[in-house]
Amino acid sequence: MTFYENLVTQTQMNYSRYYGVYASGGAPYEMTKRPPLPYEQQIERLVREIEEAECVVVGGASGLSASGGGDFYYADNASYRKYFGKYAEKYGFNGAFAGMMHKWQTREEYWGYLATFLHTTLNAEVRKPYRDLDALLGGKDFFILTTNQDTQFVKLYDESRVAEIQGDHRFFQCANCCTDDTWDAVKPVDDMFEAMGDSLAIPKGMIPKCPHCGGEAFPWVRGYGNFLTGEKYEAEYQKVSDYILKNKDRRMLFIELGVGRMTPMFIQEPFWNLTLALGDARYVAVNDKYAFLPKQIEGRGMAIKADIAKTLEDARRYKEEQLSQARSEEGLGSSARRKPYHCKNPC
Repeated sequence: MTFYENLVTQTQMNYSRYYGVYASGGAPYEMTKRPPLPYEQQIERLVREIEEAECVVVGGASGLSASGGGDFYYADNASYRKYFGKYAEKYGFNGAFAGMMHKWQTREEYWGYLATFLHTTLNAEVRKPYRDLDALLGGKDFFILTTNQDTQFVKLYDESRVAEIQGDHRFFQCANCCTDDTWDAVKPVDDMFEAMGDSLAIPKGMIPKCPHCGGEAFPWVRGYGNFLTGEKYEAEYQKVSDYILKNKDRRMLFIELGVGRMTPMFIQEPFWNLTLALGDARYVAVNDKYAFLPKQIEGRGMAIKADIAKTLEDARRYKEEQLSQARSEEGLGSSARRKPYHCKNPC
């Protein structure tokens, strides 16, 4: 078991022990009683923390994607209707995940829904909060850890800089985990989606099959199936473990974005433990619902309770304004030092 996976496992045990506390929206730790800074000062500090860090580990969770328009998972809202409208009309699902739990009458209709789900995320543009985050990280040594399966981060960065510990919509696995193998899902998903047209079901014969046992395939994702925790899974944990251990003696900033109460064990609590354990580590969290900051790290941490998209946009704007001002002042300084021009041949 890798270093980071061990941290996650320990937190999962704690989650089971105090499930009632988590389920009610809390956390079984003593939290800081310090009043938060005014929002504008929080933005300034966020930018400063990134600038002063020698390396940054970003933990991106579902709230990050939701803040940029990927909010169709848990609610029957405008974005859900945009992509899943025909299923919403027939079944009245309350968000995309509800359809994943539905008992479908045929596998063709089930795969029609699943193909719609995967096609939606695989073909989504990089959402603005991700682009704003990218601008804030410009020039820094950083690594991305994410529980999101929607491929937003790997559309921005080389996979060596991203650990997807909950899976990735780009890959299929055997639904029965008959072998330790994953394979491309992008083309099969595009083909199914195109062949389906306005129908609710894919044509017979298009259900993806495992190339090893001939059984049904399934997306390589945790949550609603037998998630394959084999070589690829371990490699994702190895990447983040290697990065943290390699940089443990540097000033490391942990940025947590959008962790909910169902999955604090993958990003949030390991980040708390690491901030406490690593002498020069710092921690910043942004969440529109919670502002959890353990008392033990209150001197080295900050929790911003605000819309993630707005926070990252405001931080990017502040950073750009500071850079623009610095360039302007530098230019004025150069002008003041420049010798005055004297025309040798006055008219």
